Amino acid sequence: MELFFDILVKFGLPVAASIVMGFFIFLIIKYILESVVGQVQGMHGIIMSLENRVKNMNNDMIKLDIQISDALNLRQDEERISRADGKEDARRD
Repeated sequence: MELFFDILVKFGLPVAASIVMGFFIFLIIKYILESVVGQVQGMHGIIMSLENRVKNMNNDMIKLDIQISDALNLRQDEERISRADGKEDARRD
């Protein structure tokens, strides 16, 4: 508080008031940004869980496709299965 009064005496009321208002604006911006960062982190968690669910569903669909192909004696599409993993089929057969 003594520093504030020293600034008030040396520079006057406008400079001291602008310093106080700058600090107030700093606190408001800090509060708003903490709120936004918290919301973004929450959304990030939701998006990651949805991405994991999509990957699991894709794997389940591939497994069902393979089982149905086996049951109906159909040829399995190895290229599509390997593409689902994000890889190219590395086999040379």
